Amino acid sequence: MTARDRRGETSPRIRDVAAAAGVSHQTVSRVINNSPRVRPETRQLVVEVMERLQYRPNRAARALGLGRARAVTVVTANTTLYGYASVLQGVEEAARLLGLAVGVRVVESDAAADVRQAVEYVSDPTAGSLVVVAFDPAGAGVLRELPDDVPVVAATEAGGLPGAGCRMIFLDERQAAADATRHLLDLGHRTVHHVAIPSEARASARGTGWREALEAAGRTVPAVVPAGWDYRSAYQAGQRLAAGGDVTAILCGNDDTALAVRRALYEAGRDVPGDVSIVGFDDVPGAAYWTPALTTVRMDFGALGRQCVAALAGEPETAPEPPRLVIRESTASPK
Repeated sequence: MTARDRRGETSPRIRDVAAAAGVSHQTVSRVINNSPRVRPETRQLVVEVMERLQYRPNRAARALGLGRARAVTVVTANTTLYGYASVLQGVEEAARLLGLAVGVRVVESDAAADVRQAVEYVSDPTAGSLVVVAFDPAGAGVLRELPDDVPVVAATEAGGLPGAGCRMIFLDERQAAADATRHLLDLGHRTVHHVAIPSEARASARGTGWREALEAAGRTVPAVVPAGWDYRSAYQAGQRLAAGGDVTAILCGNDDTALAVRRALYEAGRDVPGDVSIVGFDDVPGAAYWTPALTTVRMDFGALGRQCVAALAGEPETAPEPPRLVIRESTASPK
């Protein structure tokens, strides 16, 4: 135990070393990981500062017998939403089979301070290799700020993220959204409205697939109705759509959104699917047991997490099942 610890003070962190040495925390991380991308004089300065501050980046690794090669840390902004939780479950399953420890670092928000704090934490070698769930601005922010020498694979929206140079793995949400939209058009609906969940991309993959399918069919493309990750904002989006008598088909950004929209339609006296057809996204376990059972797109998030670990470990990769539309009771021809 250092004198600093005995006094009850916080142990020095990478950012403390960086500030004292007058370098970035990425440079400190490169020194710790013996990266050749550091000038000798800078390396010497950082080493001297670490010794002076009694910074010990590998103390946890020595205690646990783990280092970067023996642990995986999942960086995510959410651990409860279905897609995020399923990726995390897939990571844990694959890591357990390989004998890897798994940790989780939650990014509080996409605010610069929260992103920096998360980057500092996972840049330490004791965090192991990283799987960043970059479905949102917070995860994407961490991904873009990570030092180049930190081993990382990201789970992203379809197409990946511009500005990120690491391996990115994703499901083809755009094609699935187009398939769902065409399903509604084939039933006879003149157009399809879209309640969108937040996206890191300027044009989300789900929204792009919806728009392309409508344009290809020569149909009117309604204005996107935005919602957050919470039920209330989706419910309010549903209220706005329920007030429109010409709304007969809705593609929702995920199944939680569909549930809240369904409630708003019910309160407005709009029957599903008699008056309005609804399609969700993700196929949460309960979707088949709603009344009516939800037509939705099945997303293999668990396999996405497993493939991320395989890519990090250099193991053979098994691609997730492509997203596919599961037709149930919530869609029908319009009256």
